[in-house]
This record gives sequence, C-alpha cells and structure tokens, in this order.
Amino acid sequence: MKNGPLVILGLFIALTLSWAGVVLGSHAQLGGLTPYFDEGEGQSFPNRLSGVAARGQLVYADLGCAACHTQQVRRPDFGSDQARGWGERQSVARDYIFQARPQLGASRFGPDLTNVSAHKPPFDAEDLMKLLYLGSGTHPAYKFLFEDSAVVGQRSVHALNLTGSRAPAEGHQVVPTERATSLVAYLLNPVSDFVYPEARPFVAPKAATAEHGTAPTAPAAQPEQKAENPKK
Repeated sequence: MKNGPLVILGLFIALTLSWAGVVLGSHAQLGGLTPYFDEGEGQSFPNRLSGVAARGQLVYADLGCAACHTQQVRRPDFGSDQARGWGERQSVARDYIFQARPQLGASRFGPDLTNVSAHKPPFDAEDLMKLLYLGSGTHPAYKFLFEDSAVVGQRSVHALNLTGSRAPAEGHQVVPTERATSLVAYLLNPVSDFVYPEARPFVAPKAATAEHGTAPTAPAAQPEQKAENPKK
C-alpha cells in the first residue's frame, strides 16, 4: 500500500496521544491533590496510615482481598453502599492520596472495607481475628496467618478465645502472626469521615429551594411580578 507507512504512523501517534491524555493526564490531576485543611477542626485531612497499618496494607494486597472486596463507597444514587452501613459518605480521590497502593477493588462479592470499624454492626479486632482464622460461609479461612503452638508457662494475651470444637488441642493456643496483626490494624485503621467539598452531593437549585421552603426568585422576564413587589 502506497501510504501504508503514513497510516501506521498516524495510528501510532493517535494511540500515543490517547494514552497520554488518559494516563498521564489523570496522573497529573490526581497527583496534584493535597490534604484539605479545615479551619474549624484545626487540622488537615486525610491522615497518613500508621506504620503497622501501612504494613497491613501490603498483607491485604498480597492476599488478594481486593478480588472480593472494595474500598470505595458509592454515592447514594449510584448504589446501596451507604444504606448497607458501609460508609457515611461517598469516597473521593482525596481519600487515597497517602496510600501507596489504593485497594479500590472491582467486585462487591463481599462487603466494602473502607471503614470496617464504623460498619453497622461494627467489627472489632477479636471479630476480625476469628473471621480470618475460622472463616465463614463465604469467607475463606486463613489459618496460615496464625500459629498453633504449645503453651509454655503462661498463655499468650494475644491468643484467640476459641471454644467447643473450634478450640485448639489441650495445652495449645492459637496466636496471630505479625502479618495477621498488621492486617487487622490496617482494616481497623480509622478512616476519616470528614466531608470534603467534592464529597458533598450536588443539590439542584430547585431542590434546594423546596428543601428550605423559600419561594423561587421571579425571573426578570416577568414584569407583572415586579409590579406586585415594587419594593423588591
């Protein structure tokens, strides 16, 4: 084909520009986000992950938890996440600026894990440890995150309180490893419920007028209403 090289070059340039616009443009836009300082609170949001929680995020990623769970609460008109008690407000890009590996996820096979400690009903460290060790009807058991060891001297204060058929053998205890402890710390890491400006739902002018019980402003193109309210 006579103009074959030019066509291929044109396609290459088009693909390059498209890639640059989507990838580099988004990177520049999100990379420019900074913490939001609230004068009323006297501090900036969001907060950085603590050391143990940051390690726990690596464990979360290593176990592939994002395959079944998300960490992004959708706005009310786009899903039922808030109705399920998964968050008080929608997630926004600013929530993740201090996370090296945001675990947004794509499947909602399991509950959203944006802020587990604030779920309804809430989870605590013991609940999560038992879930990781025992599993549930739909959640797999990660027993490799725990050590079944003989009790030497005194029982560990970190040992799981298991009873009945789930209890370890006589004289043994189940103790979470450092990976389990870090993972639970990450899951329970307090996520700020601060409402950023971009997280506030858009309220149409008519809806706002009806909500506050005020009459809409008369358009300038209606002189008869101006005549009825000459002082205005």
